[in-house]
Amino acid sequence: MEVTDRGGSNLSFEVLDPAPVGMAVTRGPDHRLVYSNAMYRSQVSGPRGGMPVEEAFAAFVLPHYRSWFDQVYATGEPVIRTAEEAMPIPGAREPGERFFTFSLSRVAFGAGEHGVLVMLMDVTEQVTAAHQVTAVAEERRRILRRYESLMRLSADIFWVTSGDGYVSEPSPSWERVTGQQWADYRGQRWLRTVHPDDRPATITSWSHAVGGATAMWEHIYRLRTRDGYRHFQLRAVPICENGQVVEWVGSSVDIEQQWQEQRRQRLLDRAAIATAQLRSLEEMLGALADVIVPELADGCGVYLVTDLTGDRHGGAPFIIERLATAARPGSRRLPPYSEEQLPASNAFVQAVRGRRPLLMTFPVGSPPPQAVPRGTLPWLKANDANGVLILPVVVDGAVPAVVCAVTCGDRPAISRDTITLLNRMFDHAHDALSRAIRFQRAQQIALALQYSLLADPPSLPDLRIVARYRASPSAADVGGDWYDSFVLPDGVPALVIGDVSGHDLSAAVAMSQLRNMLRALAMDRREPPGEILTRLNVAMESLSGDVTATCVFARVERFDDAYRLWYASAGHPPPLLVSPDGGGRFLEGGLSPLLGFPHTEPRVSEVEPLPPGSTLLLYTDGLVERPGEHLDDGLERLRRLAESVADEPVDRFCDSVLAGLPASGLDDIAVMALRLPA
Repeated sequence: MEVTDRGGSNLSFEVLDPAPVGMAVTRGPDHRLVYSNAMYRSQVSGPRGGMPVEEAFAAFVLPHYRSWFDQVYATGEPVIRTAEEAMPIPGAREPGERFFTFSLSRVAFGAGEHGVLVMLMDVTEQVTAAHQVTAVAEERRRILRRYESLMRLSADIFWVTSGDGYVSEPSPSWERVTGQQWADYRGQRWLRTVHPDDRPATITSWSHAVGGATAMWEHIYRLRTRDGYRHFQLRAVPICENGQVVEWVGSSVDIEQQWQEQRRQRLLDRAAIATAQLRSLEEMLGALADVIVPELADGCGVYLVTDLTGDRHGGAPFIIERLATAARPGSRRLPPYSEEQLPASNAFVQAVRGRRPLLMTFPVGSPPPQAVPRGTLPWLKANDANGVLILPVVVDGAVPAVVCAVTCGDRPAISRDTITLLNRMFDHAHDALSRAIRFQRAQQIALALQYSLLADPPSLPDLRIVARYRASPSAADVGGDWYDSFVLPDGVPALVIGDVSGHDLSAAVAMSQLRNMLRALAMDRREPPGEILTRLNVAMESLSGDVTATCVFARVERFDDAYRLWYASAGHPPPLLVSPDGGGRFLEGGLSPLLGFPHTEPRVSEVEPLPPGSTLLLYTDGLVERPGEHLDDGLERLRRLAESVADEPVDRFCDSVLAGLPASGLDDIAVMALRLPA
């Protein structure tokens, strides 16, 4: 570029005055400032107290940029610098960090003289804005790196779904916790890791949220992790654009420990409330069984350890009574009452004697024969049991009861933590159980005396005889109910059931005397049952006090390749005969007044055929009598129940009858059942 002179030093630089950028010109190798326009002067110096532009140029600009001025002056090659930070000039109008884009190019003055043309543009605002954008971007990258690091370190799971609720982005934390890969949980496949029992509720809840019914989703489910199922708390919020949900962002937090602690406290509270409000031991144990199932197990039975035989020599059996049962929804629960003798090899006996919990696991549906009482084995097999916990309940230094908790199917076996919780549950109920058991112990003493007076039915090649005795839960005294069965000298089995009036020690003594006298009379002569009862009534005159009793005496005779019943009843409820097809009827013949009253007329006997496979049930009035109810109602209730369980084995038939009828709790109950061969 060549600049001409207009008369001396009056150069034609005025054309640069309106330029929108700063313009300045230097002359000679010393770079003397000969021109600057208003824009340049405002950028380099200022009129409000700042130094003149010539001085600012000479004192601050030129020393800082001298090398570039010399280069351009010598070579003629322009220099361009973009967004260069400016040298601060004291007294400048706008102190602070400033940025300029400028160019230096050589100009000719004529006569071989040259100078440098400076073009200067203030880009501080643009650079500052760019720096801010860069800073924001860097801050976002830093936050993202922290977020990603947090996700790698955190035990929580973070996930993103599309607006319609389908998992749309991979989640490293999900993969770390569950072991699944992206292809295994994308879309709705993540539901496969939710516990089957929690899946329906999770689907319903999530669909409800995605459908727009909530601003934030919260839910708890069990998730299958690398370590098994654990409880997780889920929270998710929708991300909206223009009023539409475009995605959901959520987290899943492991709350297993918190959930276990809350459940532990909830179960302890339920157990304490249940036992505090109840009085009888059976009710308390039943309430505790309902707390255990289904929270901790799929099935539960609570047994009273009668152990009437004590530690007899030769490995004599224990006697246990099942007082309560519970089963998971969809499973048939066992009758709450049963009575069984256990050999010394049974796991129950080992747990009671060792006073320590015994946990057994086994293949699904294949429990060992000695794992539980014999009557419980079919339930374990039918419900795919995989484990049994036998927990002795220690109260006041003794073991009055045993809890049998069962897990089934794919449910994990009971853990150590659950065993600890069960122990704490019974510890919390200790005082209430202790009060009930003190009464129970007094009753057991009476019951021991009662059992000593009752004989086990004989074992016969074709006939099966089972007897049960259930003491009144509301009294600690012995009663007058009794049963007896023995084989007469002519090889005919005899069946006896009776009830002496009263409910005290005198009644028990009279019952024992009557039983012995009846045995002696029956063994002495082969006479009709009515005649035996006639002679028994005469013999009762030798007893002290006014003793009255009811009784049924029967002979089960072989007749024409079948069986028949020859029986007589002295004021006793009628025997019930149930056919194998489920039809039942009462045998109301052979009836005479109760024993203990003068009766000069001969007592009659009755003969009744016994169909093959049928069941004969003898019982005392405690099974059918209820206060304020007509006896016929109780008899009809018994008949319907007996018909419904006619196909069960005879021992289970007895237990079902005892368990299925509402007990008044005011009287003892004795039952005896005879099953004919099919």
